[in-house]
Formats: sequence, structure tokens, C-alpha cells
Amino acid sequence: MSTQADSQKGKQRSTRKQNDSPEVRLSKLLTYILRHGATKEGLQLRDDGSISIKDLKTHSRLQSTSFEQIKHIVDTNDKKRFVLFEDTNPKGAKEWYVRATQGHSLAIKRSPLVKLTAETLPPCIVHGTTSGKIPLIKQTGLSRMRRTHIHFASGLPGDKSVISGMRASSDAFIWIDGPKAMEDGIEFYLSENGVILSEGLGDSGTIPAKYFKEISLKD
Repeated sequence: MSTQADSQKGKQRSTRKQNDSPEVRLSKLLTYILRHGATKEGLQLRDDGSISIKDLKTHSRLQSTSFEQIKHIVDTNDKKRFVLFEDTNPKGAKEWYVRATQGHSLAIKRSPLVKLTAETLPPCIVHGTTSGKIPLIKQTGLSRMRRTHIHFASGLPGDKSVISGMRASSDAFIWIDGPKAMEDGIEFYLSENGVILSEGLGDSGTIPAKYFKEISLKD
């Protein structure tokens, strides 16, 4: 049974969607399809998570969308969530493809991520969240939840070198002891847009609190 708070949140989300510009709606649709919903929407991603623009435009909500509109979304996205590139299709012809750089809940067989080593691991690995979630995270660790990876940034919001990796609304920050985690078998990767990613420890998909160096709150 829905609570009054849930109902209010649903109304707020609906209002935000109605107020979104066409560009924002297109960006959100691309994010949904490329990260989460391709299979559900009857679209097939390649092993690297990409799909040809031609195949993408078979979707009922994208049939009237031009290549230029999609390119504009890719080029102007402030967090560099997408990559647009030319590649050879199965018939040997050149074709345009697009993929999400990270944030997937879909399994990507051949993800274009760079595995980090002890030498290339950034000195700063920080996860942004909200202060209300900290008590639970201290108990259960950081979890990848429904996504394939836990997301980290190499700095705090506002750092010019940080494109993506955490929400601007984050008011609590968990700093990870990367070398210690790596020594215990936790692997880290770097996405095409500079996000640090980890599947966590074993089958649990978590990074336990013993690997936290520090937890800080926004001033």
C-alpha cells in the first residue's frame, strides 16, 4: 500500500518530467536505453555496450530523432555520459554507434574499461552519498545495488578535474583505502569519462567499511 510520501514523490517526478525540455527528455531516454532498458525495449547492444544509430532509431520514441540531435546530446552532456563513434558493421560498412560510458545495470560482455593497477590507481577514491545513508553504509558497506559497479570520483564536486562520479547533491563522502582494498582482491577500473568503478568484493558486490579511510560531511 502506497504511503502519502510515496504518492507525493511520484507527483514530483511526474511534474519534473512534464517540465523537462526536449533535450533533457532525449538525454534521459538515451540514458535509460543504453544503461538499463535496451533488452526490455527490444533493442540489442553489442558486446561493448554500443548500438548503431540506425538500430537505435527503430525505437518508437526515436524514429523522428535525427543524428544531429543525438550528436548534440553526446557532445554537450556535462558528465560525458555517452560516446559516439564510427565502427565497421557486420556487413563491412562504416556506421555510427553510441554507448553509455558507465552506470549500467545491464551486463556488458566486453566493457571498454581500463583496469587500474597499483601504479595507476588514483590517490583519491571517494564515493558521494547522502548523510542519511551513512549509518547503514557503516554496517553493510558500499554496495553496487542493481548496477554492475560501485561508482567513485577522483575528487569532490567542484573539482575542475572531476567530470563525473557522484551526484552534485551528495553531502557525505566516503574515502576509500584503494591500495588496501586492491591487496585484498578488490579490483578498480576507469571509465571513458573518468569515473572510478569497482564490482566490490566477491559475490557480495560490496566494499566493506574496513576499507573506508574517512567519512566526511559537506560543510
